[in-house]
Amino acid sequence: MKKLSLALIIIVVGGVLLAAIERIFPEEKTVQIDEHTGELKREYISPTRIVWTEHGDNISNIEYLLREGNGQADLTNSHICVVKSTSTEHPAILLDFGRELHGGLQIVTGMPADHTPVRIRVRYGESASEAMCEIDGKNGATNDHAIRDFETTLPWLGKIELGNSGFRFVRIDLLDDNRELHLKEVRAISIMRDLKYRGTFECNDERLNQIWQTGARTVHLNMQEYLWDGIKRDRLVWMGDMHPEVMTISHVFGNNEIVPKSLDLLKSVTPLPNWMNTMYTYSLWWIIVQRDWYHFHGDEEYLAEQRDYLVGLLDILLTKRIDENGYETSGGGFLDWPSNANQPAMKAGTQALMMMAIKAGGELCAHLGEEAMATRCQERYAKMEEVAPKIVEQYFREAEHPTAPGSKQAASLMALAGILDAEKANADVLTVEGARGFSTFYGYYMLQAMAKAGDYEGAMQVIRDFWGAMLDMGATSFWEDFNIDWLPNAAPIDELVPEGKKDIHGDFGAYCYEGFRHSLCHGWASGPTAWMIEHVLGVEVVEAGCKVVRITPHLGELEWAKGSFPTPYGDIQISHTRQADGSVKSKIDAPRGVKIIK
Repeated sequence: MKKLSLALIIIVVGGVLLAAIERIFPEEKTVQIDEHTGELKREYISPTRIVWTEHGDNISNIEYLLREGNGQADLTNSHICVVKSTSTEHPAILLDFGRELHGGLQIVTGMPADHTPVRIRVRYGESASEAMCEIDGKNGATNDHAIRDFETTLPWLGKIELGNSGFRFVRIDLLDDNRELHLKEVRAISIMRDLKYRGTFECNDERLNQIWQTGARTVHLNMQEYLWDGIKRDRLVWMGDMHPEVMTISHVFGNNEIVPKSLDLLKSVTPLPNWMNTMYTYSLWWIIVQRDWYHFHGDEEYLAEQRDYLVGLLDILLTKRIDENGYETSGGGFLDWPSNANQPAMKAGTQALMMMAIKAGGELCAHLGEEAMATRCQERYAKMEEVAPKIVEQYFREAEHPTAPGSKQAASLMALAGILDAEKANADVLTVEGARGFSTFYGYYMLQAMAKAGDYEGAMQVIRDFWGAMLDMGATSFWEDFNIDWLPNAAPIDELVPEGKKDIHGDFGAYCYEGFRHSLCHGWASGPTAWMIEHVLGVEVVEAGCKVVRITPHLGELEWAKGSFPTPYGDIQISHTRQADGSVKSKIDAPRGVKIIK
């Protein structure tokens, strides 16, 4: 009995002590990351290859830099890359991390004999040639938005982290004379949201599959604290540029907090009557994005928060930007950079964009119970429809050649606004000379207009030819702009440009993206990713919040396509297979709460 009592006392006292210890040193909790929202996650990535060295005889054991690291300096000083300089020779190394990344660089050093810090120069590059260039005003290279070319001092037997920017390549130069640098590790620090790709796409055409994945990853890279346009340059929230990104997010990631967060940021820094990003057409895009975001996700509470700003913005547009006859009064606002010099395209495109925004705003106001504003929008929209034939006639009378910058952009918007017959737009403008004469931004709207015309196979061929050509040139994310006329005699971005070849990064580009200033990871270029789910898998949201979804496949010449589409109720699983008689057999598995129609 005494032994039992003693044991009981020990158990009780032990339990009390354990509880006290747990209060003082609480057990570490595992943080569960919401797969739909995604916290920013750091991942350390070793280089995949050594692209180039200078004074390579002064570098030993360089292959150790390709080993998987652990981020920790140690006293063994084994597996060290040793870089030695003289008074006249300063070695340099160019590393390739295999794919476009957002983040910085971690450098772990060893233990040289003199035990003193060493100065180096670091250059990030989205292409190999960008990492090799100078910021000299001749090639477009800049430190705008993110520092990509800088000097720093490394500790001995230590670690330093540097960044952030968008890059794939890093060049490191040893600057000090007669020094020895011991490099244990040089790793990229990838910073991305930890997100599940809820929307998926796969078909029997591997080129389309790769394009789909690259577009999704391009937007994923730009989903940082806010939704950026680019991770090297344009690390900003641009309202118009957001629309293709928002469509990709809705089709791949579903309802992610970064979209309303970014929309609210622009609203907060743009009190009425100011225009978002200082361009009034970008305020039009705010209305369209709000309509589309509500349409996909059905967030009534968030939409209600937009009431006052929406009604106020529409009042300004109806009062000051559309005359009583239905004409947009600015004479042409900003669409995209290539359109700027094409005044007929700017004028017609802006009229079409205004119609799209007024229609979207009227729909939202009707839903919010703002009947007076909804009626004003409907009446003014009717006036714009009345003058539409004159707008179209003037466009075709004054417009430049269909492949002139801006022509396909304007024709696409007019087709989507319903003022230009989509089949005519497709035949007379959009398909002229194939994948020429449009931008990566407005490429999404051209694909949408081609789908409206029923030219699904033609649109898929444009995707293969245009976006696929970027992959052929070494792209692992899609670019701020691209032109297939750049291709002849051009070297890919993952090699140093041989003598006699063109540098597709440094030798091309225009407007705000000349030469190396050109961003090679721009979210507005992701249009094919949303488009393939919309039109190849055939997913159309009929009722806000995905309560009703129509699925009508358009395989073109594909044998099969399958994938998934995220809804607030769960993910729809979709599979389409062409049968021997040419018909398409579909299998659709929808979550409870989603009604599927054909």
